[in-house]
Amino acid sequence: MDYFNYSRRESSAVNIGGTPLGDKNPIRIQSMTNTSTQDTEACVAQAKRIVDAGGEYVRLTTQGIKEAENLMNINIALRQAGYMVPLVADVHFNPKVADVAAQYAEKVRINPGNYVDAARTFKKLEYTDEEYALELQKIRDRFVPFLNICKENYTAIRIGVNHGSLSDRIMSRYGDTPEGIVESCMEFLRICVEENFTAVVISIKASNTVVMVRTVRLLVATMEKEGMNFPLHLGVTEAGDGEDGRIKSALGIGALLSDGIGDTIRVSLSEDPEYEIPVARKLVDYVAVRADHQYIPGIAAPEFDYLSPSRRKTFAVKNIGGDNLPVVIAERFDGKTDYNPLFTPDYIYAGRELPAKCISEVGYILDGDVWKGEENTYPAFNFNSIDALRNSEAELNFLFLPFMALTEELAEELKEMKNVVIISQSNHQNKLGEHRALVHQLMSAGCEHPVVFFQYYTENDSEDLQIKSAADMGALVFDCFCDGIFIFNQGELSHSVVDGIAFGILQAGRIRTSKTEYISCPGCGRTLFDLQSTIARVKAATSHLTGLKIGIMGCIVNGPGEMADADYGYVGAGRGRISLYKKKECIEKNIPEEEAVEKLIELIKANGDYIEKE
Repeated sequence: MDYFNYSRRESSAVNIGGTPLGDKNPIRIQSMTNTSTQDTEACVAQAKRIVDAGGEYVRLTTQGIKEAENLMNINIALRQAGYMVPLVADVHFNPKVADVAAQYAEKVRINPGNYVDAARTFKKLEYTDEEYALELQKIRDRFVPFLNICKENYTAIRIGVNHGSLSDRIMSRYGDTPEGIVESCMEFLRICVEENFTAVVISIKASNTVVMVRTVRLLVATMEKEGMNFPLHLGVTEAGDGEDGRIKSALGIGALLSDGIGDTIRVSLSEDPEYEIPVARKLVDYVAVRADHQYIPGIAAPEFDYLSPSRRKTFAVKNIGGDNLPVVIAERFDGKTDYNPLFTPDYIYAGRELPAKCISEVGYILDGDVWKGEENTYPAFNFNSIDALRNSEAELNFLFLPFMALTEELAEELKEMKNVVIISQSNHQNKLGEHRALVHQLMSAGCEHPVVFFQYYTENDSEDLQIKSAADMGALVFDCFCDGIFIFNQGELSHSVVDGIAFGILQAGRIRTSKTEYISCPGCGRTLFDLQSTIARVKAATSHLTGLKIGIMGCIVNGPGEMADADYGYVGAGRGRISLYKKKECIEKNIPEEEAVEKLIELIKANGDYIEKE
C-alpha cells in the first residue's frame, strides 16, 4: 500500500436498484429512518427528506415479517412520488425476515453476530473444533437459501458486522479483537464466494474509532489474501450528536477514506437522519479533492506496521513525546486570552510578542529571533534557521519542518539535538501524505524526536473545521504518530472553539480524554424511547464528569456490546422501560423511563464516580 499518495481502492461493482456502488462509481451517501417500518406514511416522509438532503440509499429497521412485507408498500409509495431511492432492509435475529425482505428491498443487511448464532450470554463458552465446525455448517445451511432468494430477486446483501454484537462463539475463539470481528465477516464472505454470489457489500462498525479503523484495515488485507475485493460501507456506530458525533465520524471514516478505502458511508448521528447527509457529503468531498495530487516521494519505514501500529518511539522533551499524552498547541496572534478551562491548551504560539496577560498554566512559544528566555516561554525556528536552533540554550525548542526540507544532513544533525520538538507542516493538496512521509523519514533516519502536526485552515463554520481537521488527523492518530496537534484557523471562529475541536480530535482517537464521552446510537425503528430528549437530559446531568464514558442505546441489539467500552449504560428494554448497566453487567432492569436518568445518577454515585457540579 502507498501510505503517501491518495487513490481509491479497487473494488467490485454491486448493483443496488438503479444506484450501483463500488468500482469507479462515486462514494455513496446513505442514512436510516428512525420511524416504525409498519408506518408507511411516516417512513415515506422521512425517506423523502433523506433523499432531498442528498441521500442515495435509505435503510429501514425490519424486525419482523410484517415490517418486511410493508417494505413493498413503502417502495411503491416512494416510486409513485418520483423517488427511485433503493431501500435497504436492516435485519437482526431472524433469518426468516431476511428471506421475506429480499423480495421487497433492493438490499438486505444481515448481522453475522445474530443471523444464526444463539443470543449472547457474555459468558465464556468453550467449543471443540468439531462443535465449531458444526456451527459453521448451520450458518451455511441457513445462509445459502437466503442467497438463492437474493439471486432470484436481484437483491444485494450487506454483511454488516458490529463490534457490539459479536456472537459468543466468535468471542470464545478470538475474543473481543479485530481478528474476531474480521473472522465473523469472513465466515459469510467465504460462503458467498463458494456460491458465486457477488452482490455483496461489507461493513464493520464500532463506536471505538481505534477498533473500527484497525479492523477495517485488517479486513481489507484479509480479503486481498483470499482474492476478494468486495466494496465497503464505512461508519462509526453510536458516534453521538453535535460536535462529538461529527469529529468522531470524520476521524474514523476520514482515516479510511484517506487511504482510499470505502465505497459508501453513513455518518451515524443521534439527530434527525436527514442531518447526517450534509456532514457525510462534506467529508467525502473533502477527501476526494486529493485525487490526482502532486506525487509525494515518501518511503515507508521498515518497522511500521499498518495493521497493528504501536506508538512511535520518541524521547520526551519536557511534557511532549515519550510516555506523555499528546499536547495541544494553539495560536493567539491577536493577543486575546479567551479560553475554555475544560480545553486549556498546553502551549500557545504567540508569534512576535507575548500577550499582555498570560495564562499561568500554559507555556508560550515565541519566534526564535525575538525570544529572550522569559519564564515559561520557548523558541520556535523554521528549517532555514538551523544555525540559530543549534545555538539555542532553551530546554525546549520547536522546529517547523516540511517533509521536503528534511535532508539526510539535517537528519544527522537533528540526532544530536535532544531538546527539539518537530512541528510537521504541509501546504500540499494531500497534507496527510506529507505528514506521514516526514514521520516515516524520521523513523528510517533514527530520529526519535516528538512530532506535533500543524494544520492550517480558513474556516468560518465550526462544522467545516470539525470535519476537515478530524479527517486530516485521523490516519496520523491511528498510525500512532501523534505527539501533539496544532490547529491554526484564520477564519472567524473563536479561539475556544478551535481549542475544543483539537481536544475533541484527541479524545475521539482515544489518546487523550478531556471531557465526558457519550456513546449514543442514532436511533431507528427499534428505538424504545425518545432518544434525542433523553440524550439531552443525560448530558445535562453528567457532562461535568470529566473522563467518564456513558452509553445511551435505543435497544438491545448493540447495547451491552458497545457499552463494554463505556463505564455506564442506559438501554431501552421495552416501551417506556430502561435497563441500566455497569460495563456489560445489567444492574437494574425495566425501570420506568421517567425515573431512569435519576436512577443512572444514583448508580454513578454508588460507584464513587459522581461529583457535584460547582
